[in-house]
Parts: sequence; structure tokens; C-alpha cells
Amino acid sequence: METFALAAVSLTIAVSLLIKKKKDPLHRSYAVLCLVLAFEKGAFFFYGITTAELLKFLHATGMILLAPLLVHFARRFIGEREALLSSRVVWYVAVLGILDAVLFFVFHGRTALAAPLLYGYVYAIVGWCFAVLAFAALKAEGIRKKRLRYVLIAVAVWGVLSISDSLQQAGFAVPALSEIGAAVLVYFVLIVIVYPKLPELYEIMARATIIFVLVLFVAGLFYAVAAVFGNAPTPMPDFNLVLMASFLIVIFIDPVKLLLKRAVSRLLFEGRAAFTSLFALDDEVEKEKSLFLEEMARGMAHEIRNPLGSIKGAAQYLKTESESEETRQLLTVITEETDRLEKVVSRFLIYANPYVVNAAPRDVNVLVERALSLIRRDEFPESISIVTDFAADLPLVEIDEEQCMQVIFNIVLNALEAMPEGGTLTLSTALLEDERMRAVNLTIRDTGGGIPREAAKQLFKPFFTTKKHGTGLGLAICRKIISEHGGYIRVSSHPGKGSAFHVILPVE
Repeated sequence: METFALAAVSLTIAVSLLIKKKKDPLHRSYAVLCLVLAFEKGAFFFYGITTAELLKFLHATGMILLAPLLVHFARRFIGEREALLSSRVVWYVAVLGILDAVLFFVFHGRTALAAPLLYGYVYAIVGWCFAVLAFAALKAEGIRKKRLRYVLIAVAVWGVLSISDSLQQAGFAVPALSEIGAAVLVYFVLIVIVYPKLPELYEIMARATIIFVLVLFVAGLFYAVAAVFGNAPTPMPDFNLVLMASFLIVIFIDPVKLLLKRAVSRLLFEGRAAFTSLFALDDEVEKEKSLFLEEMARGMAHEIRNPLGSIKGAAQYLKTESESEETRQLLTVITEETDRLEKVVSRFLIYANPYVVNAAPRDVNVLVERALSLIRRDEFPESISIVTDFAADLPLVEIDEEQCMQVIFNIVLNALEAMPEGGTLTLSTALLEDERMRAVNLTIRDTGGGIPREAAKQLFKPFFTTKKHGTGLGLAICRKIISEHGGYIRVSSHPGKGSAFHVILPVE
């Protein structure tokens, strides 16, 4: 049953990646690998039931195909520049696979060496890929290094679990865990490649925990229904079988939902709108509120600015005429406060006035590098280190360079203020692709104290600020600029561990 579960998980992952409209080469490579793994494990499972010789040969064929496909995926995952996994190496492994297949089919049934030849070839390639992965992790930096380390740890854990199979064959009373471990491994790798900017293990584990809780819930629901409506004399199914079935149901939800969405969208004229995220309604409400605020701001800002000028002028005049030191200090306070209010009004006018986007194709990586070079010219804190992790070959994005520079400046300066005692500022880019959109994601991450959950919900609202002397308009302006570009900004924060701002810019 564990073998069937591994085949089903692999097939589900392959289908979920292949049905995407826009496929990343890495995702496509992993989908093909999982598809062949499902084919191989499915043939092995049904061979154990029927003992049909054809299924045994299909299992062997799948094993031989897995090796070059694994090398090809590792090459995509680590990076095509890695000499130890060049395209030539992929062809060498494929040729070795053909030779191994010839030897296996020639000696099959004639000598006991056939099976060791087959499995030895596959496991040797797995070991080679693991060694190259470890070597690449030593040279990598930033988030890429963490991703490689996470996969290394996961593969090592699977290797330890696989020892249980050998112990069971040796006569020890231990369960065979290699297939279950492999199922978890392929799903873990899926999370890592689909969410390439997951920065910490706890974020990956959080997603895995959600899956685990859902599996337990489905299994518990099954037993509850069976206990209430089932026939009492009938024994309950084995818990491991129910748990694996629940896991398959949970991971099947997303690909099945996507297939149903496409089917209904084709059958019904308004099918696409029916499945639109509920968050779209929230975005419309926020847009209407912003439009109302803009209309109100244009009138109010001018009405406030004129009296402020008069107050400041009068205070400055009285200060020159006054002989009392106490009075001059009070007038100085009035002048400083009017300057602060003038700054707030100016920012408010910037927010309220409509933006004219002078868009042109731009490389986001180059834009971020330019912004960083300008920020470094000022008195940049020595206690803060900058880490960049830019995705290669990003498509150009239609943006207004100066406006987007303003967004980067604002978010970076906020991040620096969040780390008064030092820390790490990380700027990374990635290409996001799914059935809805294709976009470039710029993530600006700090290691400061984080943002309280309630405050995070209001960060982009005008005049909301957590700073003593802040205007509360900086992030509101950033959000408006990115919105005018057809994108959006999201924030994720972990109190005590830092915050991350994700700027999503759609690719035409």
C-alpha cells in the first residue's frame, strides 16, 4: 500500500504541475520525473498483485528512465552552470542507462546479478546527485543556499528511513518506511521549487503542518462517520491505510479544483468570475475608499496649506520682535510644528493627485541595484549587511522607473529603521507564474522586530503609522504607485524575526 501511495502522490504532483498554463522549465522537469516515478511505482505495485511479467519489465524500464531524469532535474534545480551536471553528463547517464537496460534484460532470469545491476545503477546516480547538491550548497549564498540545504536534509532523512527496509528484510520487526519517506520527500521538494523564496524552514514547516492537520482531520472524520453510520461487527480499516488515503485526498484537492475551474469556465460564460477570489471584492472596496479620499484630499490640502503659511510667517516675525527667551522658544516650537504639518500636507497632495505612469520596459534587477547604489551613498549603517538574491533571465516589466525607485527607497528605509541595532537586509527577485498571471516578485526583507498582526492589517492605510514622527503616507503612496502599475504589495511579518514586503509587478 505504501508503494501505491508513493505512485499516487507522484502522479498528483506531476498532474498539478503539467496542467498549469505557463510552465517553468524547472517545474516541467520535476513533473516529468514524478510522472515516471508514478509509472515505475505503479507497475511495481500491480506486479505484486498480478505477478504479470510485463509489469516487471515496465518497472525496470521506469527505474532506468529515472536516473537521467533525476540528473536533468538536479541540473535545473542547482543551476545549468554547474559543470558536474552539464547536458553532456545527462547524456552520459542516459547511455549508461541503455547499457544497463541491455544487461538487465539479457541476464534477467539467468543470473541473480540482474536486479543488483538495475538497482546499483539507479542508487549510484542518486548518490552522485546528492554529492553534487552538497557541493553546490557549499558555494551558494543567501536564500539559494538555504533551499539547497533544506533539500539535502530531506534527502538525508529519506536515506535514513530507507535503512528500515533492509532491517525488515534481515528479519527485524520494523516497518518499511522508505516508500512513505519518498512520498513525503517528493512533496517537500514540490513546496521548495513552487515557493522558491521561502526564507526559513519554519515557513516550509508551516505549510507542511497545514497539510498534516488536514490529513488528520479527514482521517478523524472518516472514523467518526464510520462509528456513527457503520455496521458495528465490521472491523475498522487499518489506521495507516486511512491516513494514506486521507493524505491522497488532501493533495488531490488543488489539481482537481483547478481542472474543475477550467471546465466550468469553458462551459459557463461567467464561470471564471464565479471562481474569482473573494479578496477581489476587498480590493474593490479599498479602491473606492481611496478614490473618495483622493477627491476629499485635493480640497482639504489646499485649504490647510494657506493658513499654515500665515501661521509660520507670523511666528517667525514675532520671534524676531520678542525679547523673552521663553516666548522665542514657544515660537520656535510653532515654526517647527508648522513645518511638520507642511510636510504632511505635501505628502498628502502627492498621495491624492493622480499619477501619470510613464512606463517603459525595465529590468527589475538593474533597477534594484541602482536603488541600492544610491542608498549606499548616504550614511549607511555599518551594523546592517545587505544580501541580494536576483533571479536570472527575468522578463522586462513595463514600469515607471522613477516611481518604482521611490517605492524601493521607501520600503528599504523603513526596513533600516526597523533594525536600529543592526541586522540583515535582503533584496530578492523571482518570476511568479500560475494560471492567473505572470509577474516579477521583488521581496525586501529585514531581520528587525517584526510588525504586530493588527498593525500589519492597517499598514497601507493613509495616516496609519507606528513611528513617533511618521506621516503614515509613505506605504500608502507605495501601494498606490504599484496599483497604478497593475500590481500589488503584500507584507508578511513574524514578531521578533522580521518582516518582508513583496512587490508584485505583472509582466505584459
